[in-house]
Amino acid sequence: MAPPGVGPGPDPTVPALARQWPVGTRPLVRRGYEPPAHAYGPGHRGVDLIAAGGAPVRAVAAGRVSFAGRVAGRGAVSVELADTGDPPLRTTYEPVAASVSEGDEVTAGEVLGAVEPSGSHCAPCLHWGLLRGDVYLDPLSLLPPWLLDSGPSRLLPVLGVPLPEEHSGGPP
Repeated sequence: MAPPGVGPGPDPTVPALARQWPVGTRPLVRRGYEPPAHAYGPGHRGVDLIAAGGAPVRAVAAGRVSFAGRVAGRGAVSVELADTGDPPLRTTYEPVAASVSEGDEVTAGEVLGAVEPSGSHCAPCLHWGLLRGDVYLDPLSLLPPWLLDSGPSRLLPVLGVPLPEEHSGGPP
């Protein structure tokens, strides 16, 4: 399930194969995925994650770098995800000063580059996208539930289990 206010929720056609967020451990989502009504319609074809300039950008899953370069003056990296069908799923990251090259094989968690400090529509942030062919999908769908949960684990009381008795003095 997607965090509140960040889009319609996981896409059941996308396997939850990510092993981590592309930046940080649980970055705030500044703007969620808003699918367009048609190919050229308005929308937001990805999610914007708050990230400081210079923050490392990591591959969310294993794959092959299909693009690393500049698009409209901004650094961008695309990774075709391994074993995700035909056409394969492809993640996109921008603005990124790439430290990888087209054709490089990457593992989940491998650094792809660093967030460029300027040049983004949402500075300071990382725009993270997901496509299958030319169809945009919600990249949060790649994250398994344990990565999407919004907070730390909490221990709850176990009902029906007696509390240990307090002892004063010697051994119990």
